[in-house]
Amino acid sequence: MIGEATRILAIRHGRTAWNADGRIQGHTDIGLDAQGLWQAGQLARALAHEELHAVYSSDLARARQTAAPLAVQQGLALGIDPGLRERGFGEFEGLQFAQVQQRWPEQADAWRRRDPGFGPRGGERLCDFGERVAAAVRRLARAHRGQHIALVTHGGVLDMLYRQATRLALDAPRSWSVDNASINRLLHADQGLMLVGWGDVGHLQAAPQRSGG
Repeated sequence: MIGEATRILAIRHGRTAWNADGRIQGHTDIGLDAQGLWQAGQLARALAHEELHAVYSSDLARARQTAAPLAVQQGLALGIDPGLRERGFGEFEGLQFAQVQQRWPEQADAWRRRDPGFGPRGGERLCDFGERVAAAVRRLARAHRGQHIALVTHGGVLDMLYRQATRLALDAPRSWSVDNASINRLLHADQGLMLVGWGDVGHLQAAPQRSGG
């Protein structure tokens, strides 16, 4: 029954300098830039009217920094869950896609084709990443059955959640956004995830305040 479902706000972290440069972050622990910190504040204000029972974050700094203002605004302790961490990209991390393509063209092609069995050296295979994300979200949702929770995580994780909620294959081309600090709404019930709303960035339309000097 829907009444027993867990309502989930799935949120991508705010912008980092590596996001702005198009560099692959993966497990590399990059904090938010000034724009990202502003986005985190806007996010908390936009969700002030929501009554949440728990706020969870990936253990990486960019997610924790995004989640912290929301948890404070809700009066909740911030839960840290490594299962919400971004996909590990191993030797690709710190590089732009064009650099990966130049150094390892065959690997770049497998990544672009979303080969489920592909993983960069030192990183995660796409299929393993998908299973990790599904297990983490299922565990958290079941722990909060019938409640409303926020999961602050990463673009790759959001991509997986969308696919799982819409029953799309791992290698299906992406046609949906995973914007920084976007708000995405899901339900989790016994039959799995269901999509409610996706890609809300209305709270980010105002220009950030610029400090003098």
